Amino acid sequence: MNRKNFLSSIVPAAATLNAIAKGQQLKNPEEKPIIPAYLKEGDTIGITSPAGYITLAEIEPAVSKLKEWGFQISIGNTIGKKYFTFGGTDEERLADFQEMLDDKKLDAILCARGGYGMIRIIDKLDFTQFIKHPKWIVGFSDITIIHSHLSKNYSIASIHSKMCNSFPDDWAQAEPVQKESIESINKCLSGQKMSYAVLPNPQNKTGIASGVLVGGNLKTIESLAGSDSDLVTTNKILFVEDTGEYMYSIDRMFWNLKRSGKLTNLQGLIIGGFKIKKDEGDEEFGKTLEEIVLEKVAGYNYPVCFDFPVGHQKNNVALKCGVIHKLDVNITEPSLKEM
Repeated sequence: MNRKNFLSSIVPAAATLNAIAKGQQLKNPEEKPIIPAYLKEGDTIGITSPAGYITLAEIEPAVSKLKEWGFQISIGNTIGKKYFTFGGTDEERLADFQEMLDDKKLDAILCARGGYGMIRIIDKLDFTQFIKHPKWIVGFSDITIIHSHLSKNYSIASIHSKMCNSFPDDWAQAEPVQKESIESINKCLSGQKMSYAVLPNPQNKTGIASGVLVGGNLKTIESLAGSDSDLVTTNKILFVEDTGEYMYSIDRMFWNLKRSGKLTNLQGLIIGGFKIKKDEGDEEFGKTLEEIVLEKVAGYNYPVCFDFPVGHQKNNVALKCGVIHKLDVNITEPSLKEM
C-alpha cells in the first residue's frame, strides 16, 4: 500500500475523532436530531444562572413547583452570586455551567433567568462530556445562544421556555395562561408529544410544512451571525420573538434574516410575541409587524403564522428546539404539532 495515500486517508478520520473528543463542532445541518432522554419522577434538574443575577429567594417558587412535579433539584453556585448585572463573574458562571454540563447525575439544566451574559462564556464551554451524555437545557431570551449553538454544532435538542424568574409567587393567584405555559415545561421534559393551537390572524400565509424547529430571540439570533453559534435555518421551521425594540429596529433585524439567507430555504416561519417600543415624536416608522415580515418573505411559498404564544409574555409555551414539528397554517385554527 502506498504509505502517502494511506496517511492521507487516516488523517481526516483522526482529525474528526479528535474534534469529537474536544467537543468541537461537526458541521452537518442535515444530521438527524439527537433527543436527550426524557425525565421521570426522581430525576434531577440543575438550576444555574449563566446570564443575569438572581437570588435564592427568587427561584424558590420554581423550585417548589419542580419538586411538586416529582423532580429533585441541584442549585448551582451562581444562584445568589452578583457581579454587577451578572450572576457572578464570567469565570464563576462558566465554571457553574460547565460543572452542570459534565455532571452525569443531572438529567436537565434549567437556566434561572436571561438578561445578558451567555455570549461571554459560550466559546469557553467544553461540550465533550455533554455530547456523550446529552441532557435537556431549558430557557429562553439570552439562552437562545445555547439553543442555536447546540442546533448548529451538535444537532442536540433543547427546550425554549420560561425560566425560574417567571414562576408566580402564588400559584393559586396566577392567570390560567401563565399556569399553562409553565405546565408545558413539565410536559416537554416528561416526553409528551406537544401540540399548540393558535388564534388565526388574517395576515397569516396559509400552508402546511414540517421540519426541525429552531429559533428564539430575534436580536440574539442577529448577534450570532457569522459566529460558531450562528443559527442554521435551511429546511427548518423558524420561530422568532423579541421585546423592547423600536419598529425600525425590528425591520432591520428582519432585513438581516433575509440578506443573510435565513429566510430563503425555510419550511415555515412562526412569529411570536413582539413587545414594541413606541416611536418617539415624528420618528414613526409607518409599518406594522405583519407588513415588515410579509415584505421580507414575499416570493417564498412557505406558511407564515403570526401571534404564536412564545416570547417575553405570560403566554410563553415551552418548545422543543431541534425536534421535528408540523406547522399547519389554515384560516380557522393554525397549529404546531410535534411529530
